[in-house]
Amino acid sequence: MTTQQALAYFDSLEPVPAELMIGHWRGEGVDTDHPMDGLLEASSWHGKVFENAEAVHPLVHKGVFGGKFHVNPALLPLALATNLPFRQFIIPLLFPLLRPFLSTRKACARLRMTQYRGKVSATMQYDAKPINDVFRKIDERTVLGLMDRKGDSQPYFFKLIKES
Repeated sequence: MTTQQALAYFDSLEPVPAELMIGHWRGEGVDTDHPMDGLLEASSWHGKVFENAEAVHPLVHKGVFGGKFHVNPALLPLALATNLPFRQFIIPLLFPLLRPFLSTRKACARLRMTQYRGKVSATMQYDAKPINDVFRKIDERTVLGLMDRKGDSQPYFFKLIKES
């Protein structure tokens, strides 16, 4: 879908109360021709974990031999990654090698209610990046996320499905 179609769909959805976000979520990108399309999938992104309003793990990734690990977003060079040629081939090879340097046990975001595009909804705010992920409710177990990153000309969209 186009960015305009994704925005129209996002705007049609109901806000998400912060309490609904607490738990473990599996994520998947929504292709809108954004420079980040496919980037999270190439890095074996699994989803997000919301422990409580003050402790959110925004980047949970699948390990090479199973299991999951948390990535510190402050250490990710997004501008470089989005402009990397052949990234769909390079990132799956490079990311496992960088895991020891990117991993963290600390929460790297928090959860707040914010107003965005005329509605107050649950929003994940990154601690070290000018990024807010705003959520809208598709159903009781599924939300549409919109990543609003300072300086981007269009938002990045993704979906989260609640696991627990």
